[in-house]
Amino acid sequence: MEILNLEPGSVWKNFYHLTLIPRPSKSEARVIQFIREFGENLGLETLVDETGNVIIRKPASKGMENRMGVILQAHLDMVPQKNSDTTHDFEKDPIEAYIDGEWVTAKGTTLGSDNGIGAAAAMAVLESDNIVHGPVEALFTIDEETGMTGAVNLKPGLLKGDILLNMDSEDEGELYIGCAGGVDVIATFNYHSEPAPSGYSACRISITGMKGGHSGLDIHLNRGNACILICRIMEEVAEKFGLRLASIHAGSLRNAIPREAFADVIVPSESLTVFRSYIAQSAAREQQNYAEADPGLKIISEETIMPAMVIDRKTQAQLFEAVIRCPNGAIEFNKDMPGVVETSSNLAIIRSENGNIEVSCLTRSAVDSERDRVASEIAKVLRENGAEVVHKGAYPGWKPNVNSPILKTMKEVYHKRFGKVPEVKVIHAGLECGILGANYPHWDMISFGPTIRFPHSPDEKVNIASVGKFWEYLLETLKNIPEKV
Repeated sequence: MEILNLEPGSVWKNFYHLTLIPRPSKSEARVIQFIREFGENLGLETLVDETGNVIIRKPASKGMENRMGVILQAHLDMVPQKNSDTTHDFEKDPIEAYIDGEWVTAKGTTLGSDNGIGAAAAMAVLESDNIVHGPVEALFTIDEETGMTGAVNLKPGLLKGDILLNMDSEDEGELYIGCAGGVDVIATFNYHSEPAPSGYSACRISITGMKGGHSGLDIHLNRGNACILICRIMEEVAEKFGLRLASIHAGSLRNAIPREAFADVIVPSESLTVFRSYIAQSAAREQQNYAEADPGLKIISEETIMPAMVIDRKTQAQLFEAVIRCPNGAIEFNKDMPGVVETSSNLAIIRSENGNIEVSCLTRSAVDSERDRVASEIAKVLRENGAEVVHKGAYPGWKPNVNSPILKTMKEVYHKRFGKVPEVKVIHAGLECGILGANYPHWDMISFGPTIRFPHSPDEKVNIASVGKFWEYLLETLKNIPEKV
């Protein structure tokens, strides 16, 4: 495997081994066992807590025993996204990673560099016999991508260190000292199934080819949202041609901008040709609208098998209205940091099944009160259109500490090693630091990592050279951790 020839060899070796283990969120049993055996085989103290987080402790190297303890933290799960034309079972199949120029990427699926590279770096530190470091604990959390349940359920007192190095950010040369919190807004429309009327023909409307991406990091890029786009098109067609909705499946993950949407609909048979022509015109219009942000956008209609039942007209109309009116995208920008999103929302999933249509949104903000305000606005729109709404999984943001000692150390180390001062930022994504810090308030925390592009999408890729710099930076940081006071 060519990836095994890349440098730093220890990091890429461990990352490759992780790509062979299916590890989508909520299905991490195999990778938990793998990491547990990894630590035990090294003869290191290893434990798995009640939630499934793995903690491995390594004593300080000779002469470094008096340094402050460091926790190297990464999450084990990955986002399971694939292109519709890719055959891949994330529960069974390994990721097919390969080198593409200056990057490592995967064939038609997410790569899992988020956060596999961070986990691989922690593993490389644990197994090395020549790295200079003080007392080290590696914390491998689970289920970061779908609720952060590993971080939420980590009990106080399990870890002994003083400094948390979260290795889950995605721009080499940047240090993150704060992040957004989030909350899920989940709506349920209860619909009545009605027999499909006679004299109608069935079509499937498909939206594919959009970039999607991370619902926090990429939310400001004005990419199309397949959930909203398909509802907007169907609302237009319903008014013109009497469209009836039979089923809809749009988006797949709460923290990914929806890239694909599929709806089975029926229209009067005498209008079928004109209907399909109208869809083609709508496709041309939307392709022009998204020519820059989503140049691969495809919208097609194809005749399909006639459904036996359709969704009642009232619920159909309420769904379209609610989805189109929901606040979505970048909502507020940070007044003190130009270009930095402060508050956003992502309408992520629409799925009809067994008399219910579920709509899921993920709202983020660096300000918890703003997170809750926008979530309430979304809930209001949904409730006004007949949905039952709940808020789930709220987690806090991570408040920046510009006077952080580890920030000072890492800025000095980077400048000395690479000749420039790293950028200090707040990230519009849900890092685990805010949650972990609630149970370990004494921790001094920072987040950094290599350069990863398009996480949470099949275009995900990690820059090879940046992994080398990230590794050098980690090793130099470990050498320069201050002594205990």
